[in-house]
Amino acid sequence: MPEISGFLERKLARRFVTYDTDRDGFVEREDFEIAVRRLGTAFGREEGAADLERLRELALGLWEHLVRVADTDGNGRIDEGEYRVAFAAGLLVTPASFDAGYIPFLDALMDVVDGDGDGRLTRDEQVRWTGALMGMPEGDAREVFGRLDRDGDGLIHRDDLLEAIRGYYFDEDPHGPGAWLLGPLDHG
Repeated sequence: MPEISGFLERKLARRFVTYDTDRDGFVEREDFEIAVRRLGTAFGREEGAADLERLRELALGLWEHLVRVADTDGNGRIDEGEYRVAFAAGLLVTPASFDAGYIPFLDALMDVVDGDGDGRLTRDEQVRWTGALMGMPEGDAREVFGRLDRDGDGLIHRDDLLEAIRGYYFDEDPHGPGAWLLGPLDHG
């Protein structure tokens, strides 16, 4: 199994917490359902809205993939250790395979949260989606926005967000675009 750096381990621990919406120490299918429902509510989407259903379908597909590769004890839920082991064993494998899975998800997310459909998020949109989908505190979301809005135009471009998400998993630079994607990391 490949070695996971201490920096990546802290990022994975942070990502695990964002998956665990009910904070019970496990990631389960219901966590994905809850997150999509909260996102729909935050953006005024009715249950059954086409864009929200597309996001739900992709989120549940991600859950199915996670449980297939990470649930080693077959109990229908994933603990942090299982998540880390699955990641080290190639959960995302390469930036190209990551893109194949994450680009459709990001596009579906943007369809729900990008109010004017211009491919850019305002600070408010960023704060609302990260709070609803991942439970990110508003202060952290505002800081993330400031770090991702590198050109200072008051907007996060879709491609900047994709670069930051990719960097979160594949870049070891603690000052890179993905280092703060999910807020501050625990120092270890």
